[in-house]
Amino acid sequence: MEVTQPLVARAAMLIRRPPPDCYEAFVDPAITSKFWFSAGSDRLDAGRQVIWTWGMYGVSSAVDVKELVPGHRIVIDWDAGTEHASIVEWLFVPRADGATFVDIRNHGFTGEPDKQVQQLVDSTDGFSLVVAGAKAWLEHGLKLRLVEDRHPDMLVEGWKPR
Repeated sequence: MEVTQPLVARAAMLIRRPPPDCYEAFVDPAITSKFWFSAGSDRLDAGRQVIWTWGMYGVSSAVDVKELVPGHRIVIDWDAGTEHASIVEWLFVPRADGATFVDIRNHGFTGEPDKQVQQLVDSTDGFSLVVAGAKAWLEHGLKLRLVEDRHPDMLVEGWKPR
């Protein structure tokens, strides 16, 4: 198999909250932990590295914050310096009715073509759950545990959600 175009995983959804609220949900780990990871070492801030932790799976990931445009855009280098490194970009597109179209794109996959395609598939799957979980939390205050329930056989023994 030959990859001739850059691979871009994409997940997007309308969230009926204004762009600043949607943006804040992804930069503040106290909010993000309601629908994605279990803990973040700090708020996202340009030039800073933060650690996101999925305690339910016993894994963490280093994130280098490349660009923040409050209420509009986030760009990170995920797993910088590792064989899994890629770029993730969030766009928060305002709608006339006060809602936001949240568009998440992941690209820059490396390795053999088969590995890149698997990263694309996994990323699309994962970010689709993330944006759906964000919608449920931001619109209705519902913590659906989508990411946690995606791989129930991989949960750390004794994991207790907050």
